[in-house]
This record gives sequence, structure tokens and C-alpha cells, in this order.
Amino acid sequence: MHKDELLELHAELVIIMEYFAEQEDVEDGLFDAYYQLDVSPDDAHKSKSEHKHAVFVLGNALASAISNDEFSSAGRIGKRMQELADDAESKI
Repeated sequence: MHKDELLELHAELVIIMEYFAEQEDVEDGLFDAYYQLDVSPDDAHKSKSEHKHAVFVLGNALASAISNDEFSSAGRIGKRMQELADDAESKI
């Protein structure tokens, strides 16, 4: 995936995150790990690896927001996103 495509994906995930953040039944602090990264889609100067890591961290949080448990489809996706986030972080 090219960096511009990754930035676009990152931006779309942020829109979805903002929707979920407004919901009352979403766990407090769910997106804290993403916010702590301090990487937004507007930060074009950040590396592709940093954006990839942010996308996976955010994807994990979003999967957690919609999963019932770790064995649901979203729960399994969240677990895989966490694995990918860990791998991406090791490459930063």
C-alpha cells in the first residue's frame, strides 16, 4: 500500500473512531492507546511505518468497540490487529 493510500485509510478510520467516541455505550479510554501515539492522518511528515502502526492500533480499538467477546468475528479481528500493531511498532 502506498503512503497516500495509507493516509486515506487512516483518515477514514479516524472518522469511524469519532462516531464511536460519541456513543454512550463505548468503554471509557478505548482509544487512549491511539491518542498516545500522537500520529494523525494530517501528519504527512510522519513515516509510513508510524501511520501503519497507528492504523493497526486504531483498528484494534474499533474491533474492540464492536465485539461481544474475543471469540466473535470482531474479537478475532481485534486480536489480529493487535498482532499487526506489535509487528509494525517493532519496525518504527
